[in-house]
Amino acid sequence: MSDAVLEIRNLSVSYPAPNGGRSQVLSDLSLTIGAGEVVALVGESGSGKTTTAQSVIGLLAEGARIEGGSIQVLGQEVITLREAALNGLRGRVVSLIPQDPGASLNPVRTIGAQVAEVLAAHGVPPVLRRDRVIELLARVGLSEPERRFAQYPHELSGGMKQRVLIAIAIALEPALIIADEPTSALDVTVQRRILDLIDDLRRKAGTAVLLVTHDLAVASDRADRIVVLKSGRVQEQGAVSAVLKAPASAYARQLLADAPAFAVARARPVPLGGNTAVRVEDLRVEFVQRGTMAFRAVDGLSFSVPRGTTHAIVGKSGSGKTSAMRAIVGLARPTSGRIVIGGDEITGQRGEDLRQFRRKIQLVYQNPWGSLDQRQTVSQIIAEPLINFEPVAKAERDARVRAILDRVALPAEVLARRPAALSGGQRQRVAIARALILKPQVVVLDEAVSALDVTVQAQILRLLDDLQRDLGLTYLFVSHDLSVVRAIADSVTVLHQGRPVETGPVRQVFANPASEHTRALIDAIPGARRAPALQGA
Repeated sequence: MSDAVLEIRNLSVSYPAPNGGRSQVLSDLSLTIGAGEVVALVGESGSGKTTTAQSVIGLLAEGARIEGGSIQVLGQEVITLREAALNGLRGRVVSLIPQDPGASLNPVRTIGAQVAEVLAAHGVPPVLRRDRVIELLARVGLSEPERRFAQYPHELSGGMKQRVLIAIAIALEPALIIADEPTSALDVTVQRRILDLIDDLRRKAGTAVLLVTHDLAVASDRADRIVVLKSGRVQEQGAVSAVLKAPASAYARQLLADAPAFAVARARPVPLGGNTAVRVEDLRVEFVQRGTMAFRAVDGLSFSVPRGTTHAIVGKSGSGKTSAMRAIVGLARPTSGRIVIGGDEITGQRGEDLRQFRRKIQLVYQNPWGSLDQRQTVSQIIAEPLINFEPVAKAERDARVRAILDRVALPAEVLARRPAALSGGQRQRVAIARALILKPQVVVLDEAVSALDVTVQAQILRLLDDLQRDLGLTYLFVSHDLSVVRAIADSVTVLHQGRPVETGPVRQVFANPASEHTRALIDAIPGARRAPALQGA
């Protein structure tokens, strides 16, 4: 393409290997992006997506080496540029929207100062910067941009922080934006707004976009072409419609099969017996700060969950999902209402009674990197609940740890490793094993797969399904990802501003939503218009 904004030819990149040699992470990768075009680079963790993005912008990790190939931006070779020339390229010609706004923004600098930084780096006079920053904040759809200018990152929501990163990326109207998983941690409605914003900027300014994602549904909604990457090699590339309709490679077919947005909801038989594992009645949770009125985070939540089934609590950020979950597992005291787990009301429990209750209900967090002690081995992590709640002889404890490790399909050799030596999917399996070691009746899964790529996500969902069937577990599944909810849950409660707007069987709610809010959530699912219709709904 003579008019290509980005042209990569036969790019190969290696990293140092533990044995002293080199490990090839990209091999002969080629792709092009024209003005106003969106190309999605899709693949699982470790496929080379981020290395490709870092190569384009000259920010490869220490030790990385480009072994061969060419990267041209607007006809200029990037690989041979010195650092000073690369600094001139970054922001003005190529900009990056990183994945995690929480980690990407400086917590001790105001929003205005951080957006102004890119302007200062490229010579915009100080007298013009404030007005330009406020204009950018308004352009990306932030309300009260003058107020946001003086705020700090912790005062903004996740979606607002992501808009700030977009403002930084578009400040100098670059020819190419690299969007690296820009919406993976956002709820579907915020995700849709962010993607709409990027799309609007592309149409108006003719900006080219390299969309780096593991989410094939997002790629199908927003990209013109898809490049499928595995183990550093391109498996196939082509127009979105062609790849989705008839993927040529086995790997692309597997990605399609694993993507929950394209899965057909299946009928899940409800276990017989009628026993109720969880019952929540008129739950209210309020927070009171000094000098302010009480804020009601959860208002009138009621539902029941038959033993051996999965109930999902869904809603966008700020809907009250986390507050409800914390009350149900005994980590926060509700203002009023009843919570009954396995026949025992826990609402008024305190002290040792509350501690013993936690044997019945266990929690798996979203991010195993943050929830697992990095100083402990896998064996110590899984055994810790036994030590705290059920002291047994070391031989028996070790045997139970090995048995539960086998249940979550991890090899015995990981017992001596620490979390840093495991993949994301392996760490989440360790977190699940730790939750199951006490044989709980109920497991609460708090966004337990949202940080995983679709292939690993599918593996974890199949694991959870197998464990539920074999052990009779009851799940509470807290999520913003309605595609995953459709794949795993039997019933669902939709929260909006703390209030339940709909509760019912998943197939019924998805097929015939009764509330406008639920319809908006379902319509915002990436790839929904391409997903198969729900069978039997």
